[in-house]
Amino acid sequence: MTQTTVFEVCLLSIKPGMEAEFEAGVRQAAPLFRRAKGCLSMELRRFVENPCMYHLLVQWNSLEAHTVDFRASEDFQKWRSCVSHCFAAPPEVIHTVETLQGF
Repeated sequence: MTQTTVFEVCLLSIKPGMEAEFEAGVRQAAPLFRRAKGCLSMELRRFVENPCMYHLLVQWNSLEAHTVDFRASEDFQKWRSCVSHCFAAPPEVIHTVETLQGF
């Protein structure tokens, strides 16, 4: 059976004027993701139409790597301390798997 990677899709609303501080916090926290068990990649995208909104996409080798291993880790708490003070609202998180590619 082929293992399917899982993408954590996180929608982040940032307090106006804190965008640069938030981006710096994500850069600071990037090593936490790089060393997390099961984390394959991470990227941050900023909305064009609403510059206070971001899309964080993290690829995990399994759902449990994110929801169990990472969220229970000290590094998750460190990640939150780097960025949570910038949140205008709680993050919205969903998980997806690839359905179609390259069409």
